[in-house]
Amino acid sequence: MEDYTVKSVDKALWILEVVSDYPEGISITELAGKLDMYKSTVHRLLSTLARRGYIEQDVHSGHYKLGYTVLDLGMRLLTSIDLRREALPFLQQLAAQTAEVVHLALLDQGEVVYVEKVDSPMTIRMHSRVGKRVPVHATGLGKAILAHLPTSETRTIIARYGLSPLTEFTLTDEGTFLRALVDVRKQGFAVDIEENELGVCCVAAPVFTNSGQVMAACSVSGPKSRMDEARLKTLAPMVRETGRQISERLGYKVTEQDGGRSNLQSER
Repeated sequence: MEDYTVKSVDKALWILEVVSDYPEGISITELAGKLDMYKSTVHRLLSTLARRGYIEQDVHSGHYKLGYTVLDLGMRLLTSIDLRREALPFLQQLAAQTAEVVHLALLDQGEVVYVEKVDSPMTIRMHSRVGKRVPVHATGLGKAILAHLPTSETRTIIARYGLSPLTEFTLTDEGTFLRALVDVRKQGFAVDIEENELGVCCVAAPVFTNSGQVMAACSVSGPKSRMDEARLKTLAPMVRETGRQISERLGYKVTEQDGGRSNLQSER
């Protein structure tokens, strides 16, 4: 079997694993000895990891220890796992009510990542699957999340990842897109009418953490033949209610006025 291992990546991950055993830090000399690498090689790898926040160097001792980016990644994983477990009953209920496919997704690196999917026997076969990533601007899920981020953060995402057309219906003008997000925030839901995939439409609503930050979105998707304007209007309150229920389960109260939100301390 052919080995596709990238040696520099393998070495960097090895460094993280070794450094994790030293919460108070480890010197570069000791680290190089444990890894059986040249100090110059270890230094280059440490510098790269430090630049990305995976490694930190103590200003006094000069020793290296894990950076907070590692913690952030771990917390994201734990959050997504907890989110899936808490959200699943509500997603299943929504799928049963609508007889359409239901998704739950997170925002990561300018893309929407599907973390849960509940199928319905009535739905057409869709290209979505858990773990799949799609551009954030072309989905109802992505727009539902972006609408509740600070505008500066949304602009940064647009500047970095662009608004490339996936279909002829994708919003690709920044001004138009940002104005659409204002409407999404006011009404509490977003729609995607063949913007990501021809023949498929969806309605999505945000999900918030107990600290009031948007963390995900849920949606109902189906073929355009069943998702006309009247159906979208019927589904929107149901999807918004599911987002509210999941958010409340996570400890946050979503109010109806302009998609506003008020804190609800978790009792779990």
